[in-house]
Amino acid sequence: MRKLILLPAALIALVAFTSGKADAAYCGAACYDGCGSAVSDGVGPATHTVMKTVRRTVYEQQTQQRTRTEYQTVTEDKVVNVTRMQRETRYRTVNSVVRKPVYETKTRTYTVNRPVYSTQTRQVTYNVRRPVTEVCSREINYTVCKPVYETHCKVINYTVKKPVYETCSKVINYTVMTPVHETHCKVINYTVRKPVVETCEKVINYTVMTPVQESHSRVVNYTVMVPKHETRTREVVRYVTTPVNYTKTVQVNGGHWDTVSEEVAGPIQRRVVRTPGSWVWDASQCRCVYCPGSCHTECIQCPPRTVCKKVWVPTCETKEINCTRYERSCVTETVPYTVCCMVPECRSRTVNYTTCRMVPECRSRTVTYNVCRTVCEPRSRTVNYTTCKMVPECRQRTVNYTTCRMVCEPRSRTVNYTTCKMVPECRTRTVKYCVTKWVCEQCTKDVCYTTCTMVPECKTQCYTVCSYVCENVCRQVPYTVCVPVCEQKTITVCKRVPVCVPYEVTVCVPRTVCEQVPVTVSCGCCVDPCGSCCVPARRPGLLNRLRNIGSRLGSNACSTGCGCVAAADCGCGC
Repeated sequence: MRKLILLPAALIALVAFTSGKADAAYCGAACYDGCGSAVSDGVGPATHTVMKTVRRTVYEQQTQQRTRTEYQTVTEDKVVNVTRMQRETRYRTVNSVVRKPVYETKTRTYTVNRPVYSTQTRQVTYNVRRPVTEVCSREINYTVCKPVYETHCKVINYTVKKPVYETCSKVINYTVMTPVHETHCKVINYTVRKPVVETCEKVINYTVMTPVQESHSRVVNYTVMVPKHETRTREVVRYVTTPVNYTKTVQVNGGHWDTVSEEVAGPIQRRVVRTPGSWVWDASQCRCVYCPGSCHTECIQCPPRTVCKKVWVPTCETKEINCTRYERSCVTETVPYTVCCMVPECRSRTVNYTTCRMVPECRSRTVTYNVCRTVCEPRSRTVNYTTCKMVPECRQRTVNYTTCRMVCEPRSRTVNYTTCKMVPECRTRTVKYCVTKWVCEQCTKDVCYTTCTMVPECKTQCYTVCSYVCENVCRQVPYTVCVPVCEQKTITVCKRVPVCVPYEVTVCVPRTVCEQVPVTVSCGCCVDPCGSCCVPARRPGLLNRLRNIGSRLGSNACSTGCGCVAAADCGCGC
């Protein structure tokens, strides 16, 4: 109720305050003194351009010096007691039985058959075939073909193809694609992403492992092998070889050579024989020419011959020989020997050692980091582009071409040719030939041959017999023992040391820049969505001012001078 009472008083005071010249919107940046005199076309409000101050943020890159903690590895030498096992060679006495070989030489007698060769002569009678040649003659009737030549004439008709050329022309229709260029214009909307840098802080909790040294001692139990010698006995089996003489009957293969005569067929000889030739009439030489006969090969069997050869006649004889075999017998003996066995003995010693365990320690540090987010800003640009499309265009051209066709033309020519026919003619000639006969003739010759006789002969052979004799031998046998040796050893221990390292960082620092931007405003009548005029073209009267003030107070809209919120950009006093 109180607001309604104060409303008329406020309206009256506001009318009195705005009786002068009205200031324009944009917080006094522009004045509308000349709005009443602005040129209007009667259709829309009058417009003019004013300068508006706009603030925008510019990011500059700056280099900052910062430090970070890095851990470096540092090595240091440390002396540690180390026990190592060293090998030591020792000797022990071992008694063993060795079998020593004893060699013995013996003699034996045996009989061997030795061949004895003797040469003998005997007379052999054999037959020899001797060739006897006789010359004979005979008449041969033969026929000779005599050539007779005749000349003839004939007419040959043939056809020749003759080319005839003709020139023609024809019209060819073809299509050519003509390019047509068109220019278009389109608006491309694109989005630009502008970086916005924000500085944030966060606390990082991390754990550091702190080494804690502790000293302990422990009892180490170890086992030492103590040697212990024992004397034992064992049964050793050895084999003894004994010679045994015996007699056996052997079949001995023998024989002798006998000379045998055989008749062998003679070799086959090949010879070339030519057949009788013939006389042939040669028309080119106008006389008879002798043509020799063909050659062929004949096989002739040579007379047989008698050959003497030696033949082995085998014989089988039975003989009795003395042999020796060795029988193997098994002998068991009891042999003492010494055994060294290792008896374990438990011992213990106290060893001091140091352990290092890592104890976690929680720490925290504050880290400042920059967050860069990208803000999308819509923009648009106009792009001109050219399109090219191909338009078909019909054209014509005349092409000349030549055709060739073949025309048949009959022709004829006279050809002379010769024929030859053979006329038979009978002739006779006498031919001499040789005939060979084989006549048998008896001959005698002396043939030597060798005979072999086996003569027994006694021989003596020496051989060696080996027997083994047992002998006790004492020897030193080496063995290895591991002995602990204490020594100090220097080792390298690595540890991590924190180190501050400086580095440079490039950051974006925001800075505000003020710029003057031209803005187009209108001072005419602004039509609200209801269809009524909100602001008059000239200086508004009292009734219109009260109406505008009431609409502003009722709707809490921006004081644009329009009666509706939708007309907030009409340019009236805000």
